[in-house]
Amino acid sequence: MSSRDGDRRRVLSYEERVLWTTVTKAIAPLRTTARIAPDVDTQATQVAVKPPRPVGPKKASPPLAPQQPAPPPPLTPLSRRMKRGVARGKQAIDARLDLHGLTQSEAHAALLRFLRSAGARDARLVLVITGKGRGGEPGVLRRQVPQWLGLPEFRSLVLGFEDAHVTHGGEGALYVRLRRARG
Repeated sequence: MSSRDGDRRRVLSYEERVLWTTVTKAIAPLRTTARIAPDVDTQATQVAVKPPRPVGPKKASPPLAPQQPAPPPPLTPLSRRMKRGVARGKQAIDARLDLHGLTQSEAHAALLRFLRSAGARDARLVLVITGKGRGGEPGVLRRQVPQWLGLPEFRSLVLGFEDAHVTHGGEGALYVRLRRARG
């Protein structure tokens, strides 16, 4: 590849070099690293050295924030094949929890306890029955349980969830897929 002026590079005149040096000295660098400043007289370049910092008492560095564990990966729905297998009875449901008649706080505690114990027993798929609600309106637990499953305390246990098949309760129940216990 050749330059615009052919194979030769154009040499700057004395006035152009003085102008270029004046401009480059007037600019503040973006970083405080060593920079190259042209020498006007000899065309040689020298590395400019940063001036030494004044020596004084050392400041104590602020304490580092403790490393927080990485959040678990996003929830994933059950695969089509798995959901079909469960609906047809080919894939076993390892445990069931019925939340009918419980208050929100009781249901929350029961769900967390149930998922922990199911995970400890190495269960892969559980059924959580929330109920459909009354009068066509979705019930409180029907709305709350999917939100709870997205909370950090549940995310370490839950891989994903999805509405159950009609044979297992339909809209009033959830298939919950559990993560494998670590260690």
